[in-house]
Amino acid sequence: MSNIVKYDWYQTETVVTITVLLKNAKDKNYAVSIEEKTVQLKADGIEPITINLWDVVNVEQSSHKETPSKVEIKLLKVIGHRWEALERKVEVENPISASKKIGHDWDKISKEIEKQDADDKPQGEEAVQDLFRKIYADANEDTKKAMMKSFYESGGTVLSTNWADVGAKKVDVKPPDGCEFKKWN
Repeated sequence: MSNIVKYDWYQTETVVTITVLLKNAKDKNYAVSIEEKTVQLKADGIEPITINLWDVVNVEQSSHKETPSKVEIKLLKVIGHRWEALERKVEVENPISASKKIGHDWDKISKEIEKQDADDKPQGEEAVQDLFRKIYADANEDTKKAMMKSFYESGGTVLSTNWADVGAKKVDVKPPDGCEFKKWN
């Protein structure tokens, strides 16, 4: 088994296709083994190919077929996203390199970012202002007009998103209970 076979790959969001150059594949008695994180191709007269996949694939919906010059292996991704590479390098750990890892645990990183975002969420007045900014940014033109008019005419004491309500009449000042509105010169 001295012959080394070349292979290439490409991907879409949902499928990874591996093309193994293998002339007369049928005559070489080839076999493809597809597992969730590994693909292996064995054939008479060649070195076996074992690929440790970047991410998990759906074994039942994955397939392979031969042509006169190659074997094409189609792997259906379990999670639809672009892989950084076909293979995730597997490192044999020893005490010296136990802390060294190849690749990133994107799920862990994502959870850390979400936790950090939750910790960084504004509180109190800042949270209210952020909410109003978001409402205004996502609003249609009538809602934006209603917000501007109600806030301006009420001296900042009323904020309405209903243009049908505030567009036809002047918006009165309505200070919170226990407060009195004063105009400054």
